[in-house]
Amino acid sequence: MMDNSLDVTFRRGRLEIRGRDVTMVVLLAIAVVALMIVAVPLTNGVFYTGNNLTNLMRQMTTTGLLSLGMLFVILTGGIDLSVGSIVAFSALLAAGLSLRHDLPVPLCFLIGAATGAVWGAISGSLVARFKLAPFVVTLAAMTTIRGLCYVYSDVPIGPKDPGFKALGAFTFKTFKVSGSTLAFPATTLIMIGFFILGMVFLNRTSLGRSTIAIGGNRETVRLAGISVAKGIITAYVISGICAGTAGVLLASRLNNVQPTLGTAYELDAIAACVIGGANLAGGRGTIRGTVMGVLVLAIMNNLLSLRSVDTYWQSVLKGLIIILVILLQARSRQRG
Repeated sequence: MMDNSLDVTFRRGRLEIRGRDVTMVVLLAIAVVALMIVAVPLTNGVFYTGNNLTNLMRQMTTTGLLSLGMLFVILTGGIDLSVGSIVAFSALLAAGLSLRHDLPVPLCFLIGAATGAVWGAISGSLVARFKLAPFVVTLAAMTTIRGLCYVYSDVPIGPKDPGFKALGAFTFKTFKVSGSTLAFPATTLIMIGFFILGMVFLNRTSLGRSTIAIGGNRETVRLAGISVAKGIITAYVISGICAGTAGVLLASRLNNVQPTLGTAYELDAIAACVIGGANLAGGRGTIRGTVMGVLVLAIMNNLLSLRSVDTYWQSVLKGLIIILVILLQARSRQRG
């Protein structure tokens, strides 16, 4: 394991945080290449068909957005178990506003995504202002929001407006691969845009850099005159925005939005962050590592699905991977 310890210094009255993550990204890139090589004999070439690669990009959009938001929360030393429920609530709300109230599609999408920010602000405020444990707060939020999903609609909602499904269906067609067309979904490009914005925020703004330091040493951040509460709330709001956006994009792609949508999605988000090198204790993690973690998880999920492995066994494997990576991180810290 690499040494990705934080280097926190003060220069000209400003807090600076630097980390070394090149080794982790290289190792994850090797893992991605290895998985793609293994995919050839395991799937008889099906993995590299245009249709499957397009489907892979669609599937990783939701996990990618949730993982990005989860990373910000983990950096502060917290956890957000409510992201799966926010996905469902935002998706149901956007679809319901279109079906029941005939609101313009862009407004439905905006309200659905903004709802995620509201839930994130509530959780973040409870954690930051009232010093409550993130696990307990977001667990309660997960249960509450999931219950509100059923209150809003205990049956699937299928929006009839063709424009509602346009975003989820729109693709940029490119070329033929193994007899089928490889196309880049618009939703995947939106996810990439979010990652770019997240990288700029985390590495180029004082609030973003302080987010990393909060998880590493809150007292240092406080002494530097930076609001710890503001950083924590911001992290949860970002997580909520990412989850709300993921829900809206997912609603646009599906024919029916069910109250059970998003169940256990938080596991994938946490797994991607941990695989990417994020430390669940806080203060350690990068956007680049998370991107690679999302790729590793997406390819692994796709391979298991192509091999018709039951989804329950896939969940077992993800849980074991999280435990293994945490153990490796603990051993690395002990040796350091």
